[in-house]
Amino acid sequence: MKIFPAIDLYGGKAVRLLRGDYAQMTVYSENPLLVAGDFVACGAENIHIVDLEGAKTGGTPNLELISRIVSCGLFAQVGGGIRSEEVAGRYLDAGVGRVILGTAAVTDPGLLERLVSRFGERIAVSVDLRDGFAAIKGWTEKSALSCDELCRRLEDTGVKTVICTDVSRDGAMRGTNRQLYAELSARYGMDFIASGGVSTMDDVVALRDLGVYGAIIGKAYYTGAIDLKAAIEVTR
Repeated sequence: MKIFPAIDLYGGKAVRLLRGDYAQMTVYSENPLLVAGDFVACGAENIHIVDLEGAKTGGTPNLELISRIVSCGLFAQVGGGIRSEEVAGRYLDAGVGRVILGTAAVTDPGLLERLVSRFGERIAVSVDLRDGFAAIKGWTEKSALSCDELCRRLEDTGVKTVICTDVSRDGAMRGTNRQLYAELSARYGMDFIASGGVSTMDDVVALRDLGVYGAIIGKAYYTGAIDLKAAIEVTR
């Protein structure tokens, strides 16, 4: 299983939100580059980056900073505001390994089809679930599309990688939704990356044993609840 330590960017800083609520934001570092450097020192090979400003506006306000983080040598997957071919191409040209569509995958399936046709496995989708339905626009709105309806659409489109977040668990430090990831991994042929609530080494080991493709570690890294180096070693 691959470990993806996370950096969420807002105003050029590394932050974390509680359940996607911008009003409940904690700043963990004024220098995300130092955080990425620590990921490398812990043995990380991958990184998950979210531009929280981009998630709201659809732009790339942190593109320069993200390109500098990528230069640390980590395979980077980036999400937040990727709602056009132009924005996706801008990130990929900057050295990002994989871009993640969230809102656009729900509201503009034609765009997703074009991007998958053009970029193949470098396009991933974030399935962010609130009460069983896909949340969009930085998790500020709940769509009418259920988890299964969206996943079936993604598989039919040729999407290879899905980052799935149970929004109710994100940043709450109360464990990940293991049953959700077990069911999704068994039902679909896509690679699922667990996100939201990965709070302890028990979560990491449980996801590994379920055969989940990857896990994102966010708040648990910043609070010291999970030793990143140990998590990487136990999943190799």
